[in-house]
Amino acid sequence: MTTLTKRNRRSEAPAERCSNAEEKTEEEQDTDSKSLRLTLMEEILLLGLKDKEGYTSFWNDSISSGLRSCILVELALRGRIQLEPQSSRKRKLLHRKVLVKSSAPTGDVLLDEALKHIKSTEPPENVACWIELLTGETWNPLKLHFQMRNVRERLAKSLVEKGVLTTEKQTFLLFDMTAHPLTDSSEKQRLVQRLQDSLLERWSNDWRRMSRRMLALILLAHAADVLENTLSSLSDERYDTACSRSRSLLDADPELESAKVTTPAEEVIWAVLAAFNRS
Repeated sequence: MTTLTKRNRRSEAPAERCSNAEEKTEEEQDTDSKSLRLTLMEEILLLGLKDKEGYTSFWNDSISSGLRSCILVELALRGRIQLEPQSSRKRKLLHRKVLVKSSAPTGDVLLDEALKHIKSTEPPENVACWIELLTGETWNPLKLHFQMRNVRERLAKSLVEKGVLTTEKQTFLLFDMTAHPLTDSSEKQRLVQRLQDSLLERWSNDWRRMSRRMLALILLAHAADVLENTLSSLSDERYDTACSRSRSLLDADPELESAKVTTPAEEVIWAVLAAFNRS
């Protein structure tokens, strides 16, 4: 996973600001009235896709595990999973197992597939183990069936159905590849603008004043190695400010921050950061 870098100079102009954006903190949407309702997985994939080429960077080896982390956080935000309760002997985030809070279908195929895996697993696994299992990074052949396959393609098809992407064939020297270029750039522009605003105009030094969904989006964008690209359109000064503020979140101790949480979903968010800090 790459880290946010400090720039010496910038040639690009600052991104044009979208107007009339309203934060809906209570609904955990961080979106304006014109935006589609996208899952965290769709948002992270959209941030990682090259606009015209329609595929993610070949050098990004973090986006697969990042997308599986999105699935866990999305399930937590929807009240489907949580970490097992603390006992009298306080345990670290990655020592606590993931439990199913509600097995009610979410209506999203990927989320329901992951929820089914978590529900049927005995004994339960922790967040770090689930990221590895869903990504297929396990040496245990008996657990290979937990791997969620073709996640990027399935998410891209969902974005095609929502009118954000289109589908076409890209021809390379030795093979053809299905690509999904942007067909509606406004949706990605709004997403990028919301994330930038959360680190600039709407920044709060206390993450508890941020919506849970935006906190998750920032941390997951870092985990999937797409955060720096999201900030690249900013001027030098604003870029440095946004990087510094995001770094304050990323460098926070998940164990200490999890002691401040008010919801089970926030514990899962910090457990995901702890898992990536460990790897």
